[in-house]
Amino acid sequence: MTKDRPKDTKRDSKPRKPAHRMDAVPKDTEKPGAERIAKRLARAGVASRRDAEAMIEAGRVSVNGKVLSSPAFNVGASDRILLDGAPLPAVERTRLFLFHKPGGVVTTNRDPEGRKTIFDALPEGLPRLITVGRLDINTEGLLVLTNDGGLARALELPDTGWLRRYRVRVHGKVDAAALEGLKEGIAVDGVFYGAIEATLDREQGSNAWLTLGLREGKNREVKNVLGALGLEVTRLIRISYGPFQLGTLGEGAVQEVKGRTLRDQLGERLIEKAGANFDAPVRKPFTNKAAKAEELGVPVLDEAAFVALLEHGPES
Repeated sequence: MTKDRPKDTKRDSKPRKPAHRMDAVPKDTEKPGAERIAKRLARAGVASRRDAEAMIEAGRVSVNGKVLSSPAFNVGASDRILLDGAPLPAVERTRLFLFHKPGGVVTTNRDPEGRKTIFDALPEGLPRLITVGRLDINTEGLLVLTNDGGLARALELPDTGWLRRYRVRVHGKVDAAALEGLKEGIAVDGVFYGAIEATLDREQGSNAWLTLGLREGKNREVKNVLGALGLEVTRLIRISYGPFQLGTLGEGAVQEVKGRTLRDQLGERLIEKAGANFDAPVRKPFTNKAAKAEELGVPVLDEAAFVALLEHGPES
């Protein structure tokens, strides 16, 4: 989203010449398929709309042979758009995937420190994908991915009202009253965290398992909030993101949410807000098979084993 610019209260009374720069918004905004360039990049799965704007400002995008310097530019269906000198991939139907992120991988495309990223861990055969938000390197569990940058941006915003649920293993003495008080929100080191649903599931000596539900998803929110209650987070697993559930999806496995199921879970309001496209073709089909996790050398858990994993963690 571009920032609002302050109004110029000292406008020159002389008529101005029409702008010829490529960062001026073209007058023919009603031509077929006209939309902002960043939105087009996002729909092509290149990046989220915010990241696409940064690409444009960096001079990486050209339209009809001229390099753009601002995302304030509309394009139509017939415009030739290049990113880093290469044509954009054809627009594909909006798709969404659930990934069971293992611990120890970074949620980024490339890591300057050379650490393994989630895109190194994903199986082959997937379209170009964007993550919906991020999980810390040691956080496990459900990560939502999509090929539609507009949808990714819409799902990240707190105003969706979607609850993100986590199973958390902590070390320390749990104060039930303090957990209950999180419903009113809490300030930690000058940062206010909104209402959090927190329940104590079980205690094992000096360790305990909690379930937390939150809607904001601020950076390191769970660890910061529980740390303020004197609890050390030793394991963190996201088990749901809005209507999407981790279920018994094996670590390292991917599942696509398809067709009517996806539309029903998103809802028409969110579909319209994101500008999701369910009319375009699927150019790279993906089959949901449990074998994907086995191909990565990780176990596919049955429900009982998965519950045991959440409650007890690895033997180490």
